This record gives sequence, structure tokens and C-alpha cells, in this order.
Amino acid sequence: MVKRHHVASSAIASVGYDDASGTLEVEFRSGELYRYFDVDPSDADDLLEAESPGTYLNEWIKPRYRCEHV
Repeated sequence: MVKRHHVASSAIASVGYDDASGTLEVEFRSGELYRYFDVDPSDADDLLEAESPGTYLNEWIKPRYRCEHV
């Protein structure tokens, strides 16, 4: 299980990243959880530090990485 950190976002509740597998977990305020695979560590860091995590996710993560709804 990936340890997630709360983020300041109206849509996203928490984000976590596993360095070993490159897995990014995004928990939405709705309770839905998505895993993104083979995510570059710099993209995970940028998501956590983004002024708008939801915008960053939509523009940089979703178009580039395979995901699954958990």
C-alpha cells in the first residue's frame, strides 16, 4: 500500500507515490481511487507541488500514463 499525502485541491483528497514500482495513487474527494503506472518520479513530485493538483493531473498525468480504477 502506498502512503498518501493530503493535497490542497477541491477534487483530489490525497496523492501517494511508490518509488520502487513507479506507481502513483490518487484518491479523489468522491472516495474513488486510481493507480497510474510507470510514472516518472519528477511527474509525481510536480503533482504534489502543483498549485492546482487537479489541473496538473488532467494535463500531465492522465494523457501519459496507464491507469486503473481501484
